[in-house]
Amino acid sequence: MTKKRNWRIAGITAALVLGGVSFLLVIRGRTTAGEAAASVPDVEVVSVEQNDIPVYREWIGTLDGLVNAAIRSQVTGYLLTQNFSEGSFVKKGQLLFETDPRPLQAAVDQAKGQLAQANGQLAQAQAQYQQSGAQLASAEANQRKAQFDENRYTPLAKQHAVTQQDLDNAEQNNISAQAQVKVAAAQVEAAKAQIQFASAAVEAAKAALEAANVNLGFTKLYSPIDGIAGNAQIQIGNLVSPATSAVTTVSTVDPIKVTFAVSEQEYLRLTKERKPGDPVAPFELILADGSVHPQKGQFAFTGRQVNQSTGAIEVTGLFPNPGNILRPGQYGKVRVAVESLHDALLVPQQAVSELQGSYEVAIVGQNDTVNIQPISVGDQVGGSWVVRDGLKAGDRLIVEGVQKVSPGMHVNPKPARLAVKSGE
Repeated sequence: MTKKRNWRIAGITAALVLGGVSFLLVIRGRTTAGEAAASVPDVEVVSVEQNDIPVYREWIGTLDGLVNAAIRSQVTGYLLTQNFSEGSFVKKGQLLFETDPRPLQAAVDQAKGQLAQANGQLAQAQAQYQQSGAQLASAEANQRKAQFDENRYTPLAKQHAVTQQDLDNAEQNNISAQAQVKVAAAQVEAAKAQIQFASAAVEAAKAALEAANVNLGFTKLYSPIDGIAGNAQIQIGNLVSPATSAVTTVSTVDPIKVTFAVSEQEYLRLTKERKPGDPVAPFELILADGSVHPQKGQFAFTGRQVNQSTGAIEVTGLFPNPGNILRPGQYGKVRVAVESLHDALLVPQQAVSELQGSYEVAIVGQNDTVNIQPISVGDQVGGSWVVRDGLKAGDRLIVEGVQKVSPGMHVNPKPARLAVKSGE
């Protein structure tokens, strides 16, 4: 009995030992498999796509009114009224300011008096001219009669039909009549000159009156354009004059002008690439808050010359501005599609690593192994690179987790949460 019992104990002990060993082997196998699975890192990948994409350029632009009319006083006077609200929209011909008209009204009245006096002098000169003309006509008639008498008495005196005294009297009368004609003709010329002088005085008085009326009109300052009125720079009661700075400025802001500087090299390249007759792509305006102005802009003109200090040339575009939301002085980015790349490969910037001017990406192969591939990049389009060489359509690139992989490593690829948008 004792021997059987000992054998049973020995069998149970052996079974326990063997069972424990088997359990340990199972646990060990499971741990090794788990460690192997945990050593394969998860990475996010995107596939390289091939598309036609536009290439954009962006420049910092300054917004300004299409027309900025500085409202200045043309006469000296005290500012009496302001007839508009600052920052409001005003119409062409709307009254903005008025200065004291009394001194200039007095000048108008004085000019009217001078014109009346000049007209009176002209009328007097014309009357004198008419009187001198009548006297000249009478003197000419007398002279013709005296000449006739002299001509008649001359042959009669030779025939002794009249006395020599009669002939001498006729000759003297003729000489006297001729002198009277010369005096009357001189008086006519003098009256004619007086008329010309008086007429000039009338014209001068008319001009003075017109100038006085113009100056009186300048006491009211009107808006020359439709636009937004700025702040009043001079307050009511202050003295203004032609030497004073602008009392306000009115700007046309629909459309609004956007000016930006393009480098000389870029200007030459873009000009050479564009064929004659090709339309200029519409402009986009990115505002300071990152939003895009809903209205597309159009090219207006290129500046006359390159700025020698900056090496850039100014380009101007016009943007519709309904509601006058955009205002002069704002800044924004002008974005223009300058060219189109056909069958271009576009990859996110997160997938590209740069090292000393060289670029490379991590590619996940068919067996989910990592390969580090050098690439050649071109332009940046939004948040992506255009790849010129080193990749093909369909390649899977690691965009998240590239820091924890190495060449030949097995990875667990998952679709990336970001999307590659051509043209961004």
